[in-house]
Amino acid sequence: MPDNKNLRIDGQRLWNSLMEMAKIGATDKGGCCRLALTDLDRQSRDLFVKWCTQAGCTIRIDKMGNIFARRPGRNNDLPPVMTGSHLDTQPTGGRFDGVYGVLSGLEVIRSLNDLGYETEYPIEAVVWTNEEGSRFAPAMVASGVFAGVYDLEYGLTRADEDGKTMGEELERIGYAGEDEVGGRDVHAFFEVHIEQGPILEDEDITIGVVTDAQGQRWYELTLTGVESHAGPTPMPSRKDALLGAARVVELVNKVGLDNAPVACATVGMLNVFPSSRNVIPGRTFVTIDIRHPDDDVLTVMDKAIREGIAKIAEGIGLEYELQQIFYFAPVAFDRTCVDSVRRGAMDCSYSMREIVSGAGHDACFISQITPTSMIFVPCIDGISHNEVEDARPEWITAGCDVLLRAVLDKAGSVNP
Repeated sequence: MPDNKNLRIDGQRLWNSLMEMAKIGATDKGGCCRLALTDLDRQSRDLFVKWCTQAGCTIRIDKMGNIFARRPGRNNDLPPVMTGSHLDTQPTGGRFDGVYGVLSGLEVIRSLNDLGYETEYPIEAVVWTNEEGSRFAPAMVASGVFAGVYDLEYGLTRADEDGKTMGEELERIGYAGEDEVGGRDVHAFFEVHIEQGPILEDEDITIGVVTDAQGQRWYELTLTGVESHAGPTPMPSRKDALLGAARVVELVNKVGLDNAPVACATVGMLNVFPSSRNVIPGRTFVTIDIRHPDDDVLTVMDKAIREGIAKIAEGIGLEYELQQIFYFAPVAFDRTCVDSVRRGAMDCSYSMREIVSGAGHDACFISQITPTSMIFVPCIDGISHNEVEDARPEWITAGCDVLLRAVLDKAGSVNP
């Protein structure tokens, strides 16, 4: 780790870059809507590539559309130290989720250029495709392909609600790269991110040293009953798919509460068919998301969800199809990378605490192939995946300061 206590990034430049990127897909409430592989996503990618090229980086794009902007090292035969996140957002997303990690990687490169630092290892700022999973499910699919969790065909054939696949949309927006996805050495990976929860702000702490991430399971559930007229059909003889969905919502909430305090269980989508005011719903589609840092507890929650749905369906006379579409086990991040983050925060004299990520991130998959850790900074009121998502400039600067030092710790810096 460099001894220079004054080693810092240009916080104002980073903030200005974030605000400029936030104009792409800006919403009336101050947030962003840049769904993966839309024209707006293309515009954000184009701007990132432009800025990285101006910073002297070479650009490579793989077949999943992941972008790698490389600053050369003294020994370019060595594997890179990577840092990055994603540019896609939720439909009603904010200005910092994902993009902060991407532009912090660029700011690390810009600051190293300004300071005249040479590194032994090359450094790459990375954009991962479709982290959010809001247009193409599951989440983090492109980093998953890079890490070997999914194969390339699986990734390229993920389709949105209109049947458009990731492969088709990558071609359309001009980001279907030629590089193979993954299969190469990476020396280390860091991702800086807003916390997306209230702990750091509530405790007045600037840096979260992320040691672990919760395991997750995502499900898609279809309940099928019988569509029937809302007037003539007696209550006892109905097979109401929406009633079944309502009971599933209660079930999922109970499973989360039964495994408190760290468990989370959520129904995020509920679609009703045929969605007519005087027709008893004959079919409902429900998404379920359960999370816990202990895989054994996550398995208990899975069993409770499956058994509860079977009982609900039988009680109402519904047929059902339950599919788990996404799973990764709880992640313990690399201790040496965690220590690099911790030392970076100490050298910058920022307050810090260890923290477990409640959300999934690309770093969770990348940790399967290289030493990895994350850096959290507070967000106002702990709100994210919301247009009002916000952070203070000093927090944004602090996280990138720590990232700079962690990256240099792994990249083998040479003082100018």
